[in-house]
Amino acid sequence: MGKKKALVIDDEKIVLDSVKKILEEKYDVEMTLSGRQGLEWAVQRHYDVVLTDIRIPDIGGMLVLRDIKRAKPAVPVIIITGYASVNTAVQAMKLGASDYLEKPFTPDDLIKAVDLALEKSVSRPPDEQALVHKEEIVRVLDRAATDGEFVYSLFHHWADALEEYDLNSAEKLALLTGDIEWIEKHAGSLTDKQKRWLEKPLSPEMLRTFGW
Repeated sequence: MGKKKALVIDDEKIVLDSVKKILEEKYDVEMTLSGRQGLEWAVQRHYDVVLTDIRIPDIGGMLVLRDIKRAKPAVPVIIITGYASVNTAVQAMKLGASDYLEKPFTPDDLIKAVDLALEKSVSRPPDEQALVHKEEIVRVLDRAATDGEFVYSLFHHWADALEEYDLNSAEKLALLTGDIEWIEKHAGSLTDKQKRWLEKPLSPEMLRTFGW
């Protein structure tokens, strides 16, 4: 049996080289500095695990996470983050990421995270990626249309702001990334009022994270 394949996406070459050096004895490793190229590869090619920086200038790690999980729900995604973005990485785990690694990480930390992510991907069913809670989506949209404090919470606390709603990770990511097209494709046309908050400017932290 051949080695399992890992894709690493990070805009720092030193991080890519370090991860490759640590993993290459056990895994086949492909690397890219581009979030968009990484996402394209992840969707079009076979990988057993993907590691991505949460902040990638050209697209943003949260969008990479969202679109990889939609295309290949069973592929575990590990978030690479700096100290300042640990809270973001924790939120990413609540939205479908398998684990996160804080820079600088040790070789043991990296190998353990990849091994565990692969073990979990075999033992657990993949997260649901369809929109199955239409009424809950509408509840969130209708509340956000009239409740400014709730919108503030969505923009600053992300997944935590949606804990009271029965939503899967794909639905939460669609709401938090303002993915009107995906929501309308599965739930039907939205009213202008429902769309309004989804189109609002995001906080600086979310802009950096989502690559906007």
